[in-house]
Amino acid sequence: MTDVLVEREVSARLTGFIRERFLYGDPAGAFGDSTPLLDGGILTSLNTAILINFIHEEWGSVVPVEDVDPRAFHTVRGIASMLCERACRPVPPA
Repeated sequence: MTDVLVEREVSARLTGFIRERFLYGDPAGAFGDSTPLLDGGILTSLNTAILINFIHEEWGSVVPVEDVDPRAFHTVRGIASMLCERACRPVPPA
């Protein structure tokens, strides 16, 4: 994971992944970082698990179950914001 996550870069990478993996490349070009993921049926429970795995592989970030909520996962922007905010949190002592 890089030292600093830049929200627009995270958003762009997430948008690209979702387009390719869940929208077959988005031939209509209708998907963007503010498209509703849950209301639009894009994030099913399986797709959410696949996306969380992608996040872990891409940035080394583990998304705790308590962070997987409709507010954070409503749009790509919400997910990117949550990831960048989590990256800035101090790591609690073990």
